[in-house]
Amino acid sequence: MSPPRSVLELVAAAEQAQQRDQHPEALELLAAAAAEMEVPSAELCVKIARGHTRMGSPQAAFSWLSRVVDATDSFKAWSAASVALARLVRSERPATRRQSRVAVSGSYTTSQLCAMLPLAALREGIDLVVQEGLYGQYEQDLLDPASAVYGFSPDQIILAVDESALRLPNFSSSPEADIGAEVGRWTRLWERAREHSSAHVIQHNFALRPELPFGHLSLALPGARHAMVSDLNRQLAQAAGAGVSIVDCDRLASTVGKDRWFDDSYWFRAKQAVALEAVPLLARHTVSVLASSIGLARKCLVLDLDNTLWGGVVGEDGIEGIQLGADGAGEAFVAFQEYVLALKDRGVLLAVASKNNDDEARSVFERHPEMRIKLDDISVFAANWDDKPTNLRRIAQTLGLGLDALVLVDDNPAERQIVRRTLPEVDVIALSTEPAEYRKALSQYTGFEPTSITAEDRQRTSQYRARAAAATLATNATDMESFYRDLQMKAIVAPFDELHLPRITQLFGKTNQFNLTTHRYGASELKEFMVGEAYVSLYLKLIDRFTDHGLVAVALGVVSGDVLEIDSLLMSCRVIGRTVEAQMLMHLCQRAGQAGCHKLRGTYVPTGRNHVVSDLYERFGFTLLESGDAGQTRWEYDLSEQAPITNEFIHEIEP
Repeated sequence: MSPPRSVLELVAAAEQAQQRDQHPEALELLAAAAAEMEVPSAELCVKIARGHTRMGSPQAAFSWLSRVVDATDSFKAWSAASVALARLVRSERPATRRQSRVAVSGSYTTSQLCAMLPLAALREGIDLVVQEGLYGQYEQDLLDPASAVYGFSPDQIILAVDESALRLPNFSSSPEADIGAEVGRWTRLWERAREHSSAHVIQHNFALRPELPFGHLSLALPGARHAMVSDLNRQLAQAAGAGVSIVDCDRLASTVGKDRWFDDSYWFRAKQAVALEAVPLLARHTVSVLASSIGLARKCLVLDLDNTLWGGVVGEDGIEGIQLGADGAGEAFVAFQEYVLALKDRGVLLAVASKNNDDEARSVFERHPEMRIKLDDISVFAANWDDKPTNLRRIAQTLGLGLDALVLVDDNPAERQIVRRTLPEVDVIALSTEPAEYRKALSQYTGFEPTSITAEDRQRTSQYRARAAAATLATNATDMESFYRDLQMKAIVAPFDELHLPRITQLFGKTNQFNLTTHRYGASELKEFMVGEAYVSLYLKLIDRFTDHGLVAVALGVVSGDVLEIDSLLMSCRVIGRTVEAQMLMHLCQRAGQAGCHKLRGTYVPTGRNHVVSDLYERFGFTLLESGDAGQTRWEYDLSEQAPITNEFIHEIEP
């Protein structure tokens, strides 16, 4: 039996096989080389992608190209992968979670960024079609309703602008007025974008250049350009609100170093404001903001325990013997836990998946004085001797989430690898062998990027713990009617209003499973629906015996003659199976009658994730009017012949 070959030997053998036109053998050797590495190198990923392309397997090629993003931030590697991706999509589009059209309008040369955005998007499960605007035409692009940007019908508009686009002097005697004028200029561009399109605007803020004529006084002098740009970034972030997201380029530049972010040789030769080596980082973070804006941010961080939340193995070392607090390594675990709690406090769910005895694992949370994370912070606690994939499936099922909502953090490379291979939908964060690096590794992960923070986000842990408790109640109930009655559900149903607009906008942007049409509306459009006489808008807030779930469902209807057309009906996945949809349809029947309508009509538009509502209209007695080739269906409920829909399981209370 021959000894196992190294990665280099396998790659060399693959190249020899390829030269002999033995492409299947070459691909097999390259795959064997990749299997020897936890995170295959970018070069190897591109080689394997090209091999799959030659073998006529484009979807496999897409998958391998997407792995380049995790392998490196090297401009050279990203360029090779981006070129390969651009060639692939000429003949076939990738099978992804979402498709999106993006117009990039810039103040500098954006060709490199535009080339790399689809690669970063592919990593997040987005098939991105990019249109690049002309150099320096960002104002014309957004102000002119007949511009190519609006003609492209983008889902997102990226304002890729840099500090040179600002109309600020080196020193101002009236800094507040000058900053206010700039804030007004940029917010007016956002307003024009909302007027002329339904696109979500993603604005790059302004990386502060390192040249400081006033030296260390720059921040102390309000009129210094450095201080003004810093204040402008803050004010733009505050003004953004719904419909606009900010990519903090100044933070990115500070993270990698201003010398790496700025390279004037590129600027003077090609008007490239961001150094080429920093473009992959900018593309990755821009796409993370974009993914969040369309509801693809991850929701749940799944934590291993031994040597992840603390040092040592509690089953062997006991509570007294684990490393947590007190010394260098112990303090590193505490710092990691505190960062995890910061994520939880802004709405990320926490779960545990650990090979451990349940009582021993829980005892650390209950008894160790340095333990920052408590049992109440955990939505699902799975400490047992099942394998990681089994526990991850169980956690997703308990929380009512897809596997693509989960992120695993685990110190064990073998555990990480088996999850990557068996559950590729789950994101896996690789930890170094040094606990002091854990916090950094988690903070650099971009999958939890938020677009906004609402009251519901901050209460998410208690809401999902209540969901788990309700699941237990359902298991013990003798029938569904007793289950619904035992929940003691109460609801507030009311028209859209300004107070609840941020949460309503968030639901329209991120709800995928219980969403009949997946229409995506921004805040400005929703405000128009609030005042339009032809529109019927409703939100629902739900309370049960376990928790206040907050605002969890919205409906939007349009009156047309004697028909109330249901434009949108969507609901948070955490309250699916609670009869909320019946309550919303009941109110739509009532509002239809008040508007003089005799019929409700609705459309189901299938996506890759909303099959749970494919039969909703049929279940409530709607009549099928037509079926489309792509699975789209049209339904009607005749109020003149059918009794209005009712729901006996939710008691309504006043707002």
